[in-house]
Amino acid sequence: MSLVQSNDVQDLEAVNEEVVYQNPLLYLKIWEIYNRTRDMRTLEEHRWHYHKEVELLAIIDGYLGIQSKDHYTVLGPGDVRIFGASQLHRTHQLYTDKLRYIVFQIDLQKHFDQSTMPYLYCFSELTQPLDVMNYIFEGNDMVKTEFHTLITEIFTESQSKLNGYEIAISSMIKRIMLLLLRHDTRNLLSYTEKAALHRLQPVLSYIDQNLENKITVEEACSLLNLSYHYFIKYFKKTMGKSFIDYVNYKRIKRAECLLMTSDLSIENIGYDVGIPNMAQFYKLFRRYNNCSPKEFKERMRNEG
Repeated sequence: MSLVQSNDVQDLEAVNEEVVYQNPLLYLKIWEIYNRTRDMRTLEEHRWHYHKEVELLAIIDGYLGIQSKDHYTVLGPGDVRIFGASQLHRTHQLYTDKLRYIVFQIDLQKHFDQSTMPYLYCFSELTQPLDVMNYIFEGNDMVKTEFHTLITEIFTESQSKLNGYEIAISSMIKRIMLLLLRHDTRNLLSYTEKAALHRLQPVLSYIDQNLENKITVEEACSLLNLSYHYFIKYFKKTMGKSFIDYVNYKRIKRAECLLMTSDLSIENIGYDVGIPNMAQFYKLFRRYNNCSPKEFKERMRNEG
């Protein structure tokens, strides 16, 4: 089962799943879940979980309820879904006494070679998770069908292990990425340039590793040996957000994770994400979520 079960359903701590690759050279795990009887547990009885690999789902029979931070969605036969790397989610069975679907977990960045390296930045997820691409399937049945077929064929190849199955799987993984690139009508995958992102990587790592501490523009400038004014313009042009807005965005995202998966007080969460001023924390949180941290926590517990 892809669901992480808990002996104490009141324990909201998220599970960081370690994905054991079926083929270490392909950096993936793919398997079929087939429940012949109805799982009577509610969504709340399933644990939040995440993993550094991207996850793709393809529903064959039955209905699956899926909850992430932003959405609760029901998938039926023929539907597909993408979860970005390290994105919190949980699932549960709905409606019928039969549920069958394929779970495909993969480190996409390991599948780029010299010829495809220019597109690596498109799937880096530095500013947004890959699950923003699910909009494609809501408006394009042809793409959804092809995406579903590719996942099921990768599963078949992984089971049969016929001569050359690694080549077949690698080519289909590239086909999946090509589908997303070609049908991204909102241009979400091409938000900036690869070289610019690579140059900013030390700063992005500095931010991620110091969210609970004081983060300064001056320290970021020194990491790249750039002047203050040049850096702030360069950062905003590359990331689409000012340096301060990006830091606040990352802090609120971490706060959302803590609100969903821990029983820490809101005040402690504010301290843990580097915003000890509660008035400022509430103001920033409402800016990104249109609700207070308390309302967010209640909504996530009641949703689904």
